[in-house]
Amino acid sequence: MNHSTLEKNIGLMSILVIIVISFGGLAEIVPLMFQAQVVQPVPGLKPYPPLQLAGRDVYVREGCYNCHSQMIRTLASEVQRYGHYSVAGESVYDHPFQWGSKRTGPDLARIGGRYSDEWHRVHLENPRDVVPESIMPGYPWLAQATVSPDEIRSHMHGLATIGDPYTDADFASIDGALKGKTELDALVAYLQDLGKYGPKESLQ
Repeated sequence: MNHSTLEKNIGLMSILVIIVISFGGLAEIVPLMFQAQVVQPVPGLKPYPPLQLAGRDVYVREGCYNCHSQMIRTLASEVQRYGHYSVAGESVYDHPFQWGSKRTGPDLARIGGRYSDEWHRVHLENPRDVVPESIMPGYPWLAQATVSPDEIRSHMHGLATIGDPYTDADFASIDGALKGKTELDALVAYLQDLGKYGPKESLQ
């Protein structure tokens, strides 16, 4: 088959392009699956406990990733602003990961512990109360919505099925950890955990 024939047969050419792209993707992705720094969690990292997992679910549901990345690149300007660049071992228990590239708002990979719980609560209910120039929408309804232990239990079982090392004690803690908690409580807990186990030194 010569090149001109291939170019005239759009269907065949599409199939061959897909095959070539697939091989290229596999050549890049498969080796990473066997590198320890990619598949091993950073020291101290454990699967999300019930309240933080509930908060992560809220984060994903509300589309926070559309404006906030969780991936600090190795560029000097980024590490000077946000802290140490992100490493793969920080995201081992993120399904799916929240790296992203869109930054209408700041990166959140190292947000944990930078502000108080109360600051986050006020910011989430009405961002302009603490950041007057903010264009972020408020999420006041989160303070009224309660977290469902049954949903989180089901989610944790699903994560355990794909390899997250949840223990019987983790499952036994669900009801107590979520009793009386709102989605706002959960989201604040999730945000306060981000970057907690990542590298601490800042690269200048």
